[in-house]
Amino acid sequence: MNDTGIETNAFLGYPDTLSVRAGERIRFHLSSHLPEADASFVRLRCADADATGPGLKYQELVSPLDGVHACQWHEVPCGSSMSVPADSRLAPAGAFSFGCHIWPTRLGAAPQTVLARWNAETGCGYALQVSRHGVTLRVGGAAAPVEVSTGAALDERRWYWIQGGIDPASGELFVHQSRLADAVLPEKRSEMRATHPAADWRLDSQGPFTVAAHHASLAPLRTAAHFDGKIEAPRIAAGLPAPDALRQIDAPARAGQADAQLIACWDFSVGIDTLVVTDRSPHRMHGLLHQLPCRGMTGVHWSGAVHDWRLAPREYGAIHFHSDDIYDCGWPATLVLDVPLDWRSGVHALRLRPAATHRPVDAPARHAETFITFFVTPAAGAHNLRTARPRAPLVLLAPSMTYMAYANSALRLHAVHFEVLTERLLMLTGDDVYLQEHPEIGQSTYDHHIDGSGRAYSSWLRPVLNMRPRATPGNLAIDTHFIDWLEEKGIDYELITDAELDRQGLGAIAGYRVLATLSHPEYYSQAMMNAIMAYQNGGGRHLALGANGFYWRCAWHPQAPAAVEVRRGISGTRTWESRPGEVHLAGTGEPGALWRHSGFAPQKLIGVGFAAMVYDHAGYYLLTPEAANPRVAFALQGIAQGERIGDYGVRAGGAVGIEIDRFDADLGSPPHAVILARSHGLGPGALPTPEEYRTTVHGLDAEQNALVRADMVFFETARGGAVFATGSIAYMLSLSHNGYDNDISRITTNVLRRFLDPRPFEAPA
Repeated sequence: MNDTGIETNAFLGYPDTLSVRAGERIRFHLSSHLPEADASFVRLRCADADATGPGLKYQELVSPLDGVHACQWHEVPCGSSMSVPADSRLAPAGAFSFGCHIWPTRLGAAPQTVLARWNAETGCGYALQVSRHGVTLRVGGAAAPVEVSTGAALDERRWYWIQGGIDPASGELFVHQSRLADAVLPEKRSEMRATHPAADWRLDSQGPFTVAAHHASLAPLRTAAHFDGKIEAPRIAAGLPAPDALRQIDAPARAGQADAQLIACWDFSVGIDTLVVTDRSPHRMHGLLHQLPCRGMTGVHWSGAVHDWRLAPREYGAIHFHSDDIYDCGWPATLVLDVPLDWRSGVHALRLRPAATHRPVDAPARHAETFITFFVTPAAGAHNLRTARPRAPLVLLAPSMTYMAYANSALRLHAVHFEVLTERLLMLTGDDVYLQEHPEIGQSTYDHHIDGSGRAYSSWLRPVLNMRPRATPGNLAIDTHFIDWLEEKGIDYELITDAELDRQGLGAIAGYRVLATLSHPEYYSQAMMNAIMAYQNGGGRHLALGANGFYWRCAWHPQAPAAVEVRRGISGTRTWESRPGEVHLAGTGEPGALWRHSGFAPQKLIGVGFAAMVYDHAGYYLLTPEAANPRVAFALQGIAQGERIGDYGVRAGGAVGIEIDRFDADLGSPPHAVILARSHGLGPGALPTPEEYRTTVHGLDAEQNALVRADMVFFETARGGAVFATGSIAYMLSLSHNGYDNDISRITTNVLRRFLDPRPFEAPA
């Protein structure tokens, strides 16, 4: 249940694409314990159910899918792994050995499978497993598995070489582990050998060879016993070579020479930006990665001299697997919609309710209601002609990359200081409880994996609970306050997402006179940044209505396009840090972390950049002396000096809050920019971002630190363009105050009206 008493998770689901053009197709993948769902579609006007604001508003649509559809329950197959298709060479008739380097991160009593050709359902095959008690070699037997273990405890976050050997002729089994020497600890070896009647062995599982998990069953294909940690250079060789010999057997393969003993040698340093794993042996039994483990990770050969995997790939030969990685739930499609051509672009949702026959007789019809959000973008050119709808001059850019970065955030559950920071009691919602009970659906890039490492990926191919109506009000809910305001004012607009901006570049927005970025466009790829710059330099008008925008440098993964990849670096407002050497994105190779640290702070783009978090109460704006500049007179019609601008707002209580941006010439704010208004009324809970101060001192908060502020800024750009930036996430939450008749609404109207006017802006000489 959420706080409205409506069960929001009776149905779970996700779309196959986050945005779809009118006239094109979208699929919905659903799961429910209820056998049927009553489906319909809505166009969202306001997704924020807070009754102190506009409230939840939507337009009911007509679609060919309206009505009752069958549903069934599906599990979430979390846990990353690698697989190699079944091949007889992976179950040799003679003696063979297999091993790899590991860096375990979550050892427990239960075994985790590192390398295997094992089927738990039939008990056939072989596997190399680890636990806190050591390394175990498991071989399928006639009655029960045969196991040999080193019995020597492993340490977490230290490199080991592990190896197993099997000789069907002699019945010999051996298992080995070596802790590699480092600057502190010497090498430490443990080994165990045993002999068992080989006639009882069942070595062929009939299934794939796997890394970081084994198969629980082959039909359906399910994995189990997932390993948490890094794995590097798995290989299989004929015979029973000594551990040192098997460790070095990849050297000839790297030189392109065949080795008679080598059956397979998978090199994780090749194709780091892909999901394919290359076998360097002559047999070329290449592997495929599942559920998007982290590549581009430092390996056993990392020297510390290089921090970009593209420059020294051999030093980045490790993959970090997690038992809770999730990229794609892989559920079958339940509904397939050809989006009607007459649907306006905007924020849409599939609405699911229990079929009438499954609704409780003593409860309202909407006792259970689930929304699955997606975005409809304008129809392609030919289709637009058929709908006879002219293109609107205003386009809204929905920050889907940011929505994904925050998808299923569990910070409220796991941050021990949450109540101290926010100075209020933590009220858990039904979605919070569901996330706690079902972590398998995956969390956000602000959360940690079960082994304590940061989550670098977030995907829409899974249920996302906080990007829908009635969710804990955050990014999407706040953004729809602007949509609600536009609808109230009768202003025509179209909407696209930054996924289109990333794929199409400037072409996605070039035809619009005005671009509005919304409350929190925090995560931006290089293609998206370049497109915004080109738009502004080409005469476009940019209405930046939020804060903490254009902050993290990230990317959609080229081989897993539903996932955003984030590497935190060691600065910025963050909940985890990348390990040394692991800041570059695996998907593109470019550096992650802050755009500021790539030489392009947000101030260079929109005049203001992230300055502070506001944890307690919001503030308001006052006009500055610069507001008398005739260049900004158009924006301030009806606004008087000394007037508190935005000392009200839904939840925040003011227009300046949540996160705020300021002007800074040193970081690239244009010298001709005009600061129209500046924040006032912020308190001790307004604190600077970590990159804003170099040492911890007294007086960092807003009551004592002039750098903790929001600036409202305007400046002209090339070819008659202009930028207006509000510098506050909470700005939109003030638009509906007093029936939409207020000074924040007035300023927004003034600026938008002038930006829509084709008359060019002229920059000062």
